Amino acid sequence: MRTIFSIIISTFLFINYALSNNPELVIGEERVEPGIVFIFEGAIKDHVMPMSMHLSENETHVHIEARVNWDTKDTPEGTVSGGFVPYMYINAKVTNENTGLSTFIDLVPHINLIDNFHYARNISLPGSTSDLYTVKFNVIPPTSQDMSLHKDWLDNYGNQLFEQTSFTYKKVNFKEIAESSRR
Repeated sequence: MRTIFSIIISTFLFINYALSNNPELVIGEERVEPGIVFIFEGAIKDHVMPMSMHLSENETHVHIEARVNWDTKDTPEGTVSGGFVPYMYINAKVTNENTGLSTFIDLVPHINLIDNFHYARNISLPGSTSDLYTVKFNVIPPTSQDMSLHKDWLDNYGNQLFEQTSFTYKKVNFKEIAESSRR
């Protein structure tokens, strides 16, 4: 039943994505124990609310995203296969490989009709859209103030969701995404 549900959800997300005709740049994909999958993307800029917290669409080059979900296989008992993993702290440093200029952003929870829940932020690139960039994502697990653990989790997986980690990707080309439009 879990596999059928995963297939249905995956098919729905693929069809929804394909129908949107909006390209997304997959910067990297990672998996950490106990079965959390990170997909880091550069997406087309968008109107995000509340406006007081986000760059307006006309001030933005790229919508940086981290989709964080339970794997569709080999996860802790009770997790929803493919389900969103909440309460993370994720930030990204985007560095222009030509000039060394960089921008640092916190990714915050978002929801839309394509990716559903994800972490993201509109950004203005520190340089030309045709430059290459290094992107470093820092991923910090939920704190004890954000998430409590039951004894069964503690006994099986320890006193946190996962170890803090970071992922670095070089020679990221945002040109196509930065020059695309959702409308």
